[in-house]
Amino acid sequence: MEWGPGSVGELVRRAAARYGPREAVIEGRTRITYAELAARVERTAAACLATGIRAGDRVAVWAPNSLDWIVSALGAVTAGGVLVPLNTRFKGAEAADILARSRARLLFVTGAFLGTSYVASLRRSGVELPALERVVFSDTVPDEPGYTTWRAFLDAGRGVDPVRVRARADAVMPTDPSDIVYTSGTTGRPKGVVVTHEQSLRCSTVWSELAGLREGDRYLIVNPFFHTFGYKAGVLACLLRGAVMIPQPVFSVDTVLAHIAAERVTVLPGPPTLHQSLLDHPARAAHDLSSLRLVVTGAAVVPPRLVERLRAELGVGTVLTAYGLSEASGLVSMCRRGDPPEVVARTSGRAIPGTELRVSLSGEVLVRGPHVMRGYFEDPEATAAAIDADGWLHTGDVGVLDEAGNLKITDRIKDMFIVGGFNAYPAEIEQLLGLHPDIADIAVVGIPDPRLGEVGKAFAVRRPGARVTADDLIAWSRREMANYKVPRQVEFLRELPRNASGKVLKGELRARRAG
Repeated sequence: MEWGPGSVGELVRRAAARYGPREAVIEGRTRITYAELAARVERTAAACLATGIRAGDRVAVWAPNSLDWIVSALGAVTAGGVLVPLNTRFKGAEAADILARSRARLLFVTGAFLGTSYVASLRRSGVELPALERVVFSDTVPDEPGYTTWRAFLDAGRGVDPVRVRARADAVMPTDPSDIVYTSGTTGRPKGVVVTHEQSLRCSTVWSELAGLREGDRYLIVNPFFHTFGYKAGVLACLLRGAVMIPQPVFSVDTVLAHIAAERVTVLPGPPTLHQSLLDHPARAAHDLSSLRLVVTGAAVVPPRLVERLRAELGVGTVLTAYGLSEASGLVSMCRRGDPPEVVARTSGRAIPGTELRVSLSGEVLVRGPHVMRGYFEDPEATAAAIDADGWLHTGDVGVLDEAGNLKITDRIKDMFIVGGFNAYPAEIEQLLGLHPDIADIAVVGIPDPRLGEVGKAFAVRRPGARVTADDLIAWSRREMANYKVPRQVEFLRELPRNASGKVLKGELRARRAG
């Protein structure tokens, strides 16, 4: 299997040469070809050079799925920058923390999204960002140094010689970092996963091959671009295969149905929640969904019935499941086309080519291969804890392998739970909830939810004399953290159950979590 180009910038040029007149991105009435996309990316790269971005500088993008996100991200990495995608659900302080620790020099940010002004929330955070020199805004910008509009940013790059832009792009090596995706661990402190151009492209190529992505496929990308699934199995995969990208900024079943029917969407990856909502929508029959041919899902337990319904009710020819994590460039195992329905429904498939996969004596899933991250950004201690001396990545997930090598994830060592496709980490949420002035102690576990798969439940201990209610704490949480992290239930206890060493006994809390 060929891994293709050595850098993301080279991939953009190859895609333009191979698929030039074909549609590349559809966003409402805007439709651009691969040749036009490459031209926009090159203009953005030129503007990055004019702004002073050097090879290896971090460039952040804080925006929903959109054409602007694609152009900003690809332009930054073409200029030798390292992409730092920010979660669109982040509040100002959460985003500022990532910007500060990555020392991002440039930030592309959208205007208001889901009723929130990112720039305003960032400024309210009060976090000092001495490394951040330029904020490129898609709307009217604040009248202060460092802020510029998208148009003014591009104008600054007009004087940059295209030969200089090409030279910078050609200087990017396959082993250079291409992106740093921040993902929280059991400590609750987000860690930056450093992945190279070669690693990203390798996994995108493998995913495209195993899924059977074709030239001309019409790919509705609902998975967020800030996540490896949306960016690497979405944007990069489409560039590799010449598929049409149709970015959708917010998950809405009505919008998904409308897009599939109007644009004759053929490919729709996403978490089980997305497909379950699609199947159960009361207006589904009013939309022509016959164009759908490929669904890839994962990120949570996949009900066998869901696979059956996608095939029987929607006539989807290929339904596959996969397993991955950011520390392995987003992909570890995947089912193959032609696998029996029970394998697709009950497992996450077999290790991808070139990857070793085993389960330790304790049941933890271990991964080794060329796509395992270079490490956590400027965190050698956390890197050493995640990747052992023999090169095995300790995923923190518990699983079993059947005789054919198919992986089934059965539990999570890290206590992480998945809310509608978003990874939620109890330790991080507990740290945030612990900032509430009326909370003395806190623990969070995942509980089943019919719509989102899982949601958080908080077990809280009030400070003496405090009268905070469950509704109060939930409302406070909605102001202070991304929505998927907000506990949907709160139960107050006199004290949290702990063992002799002081660790919270979450097993006891899970036993009563449905209360």
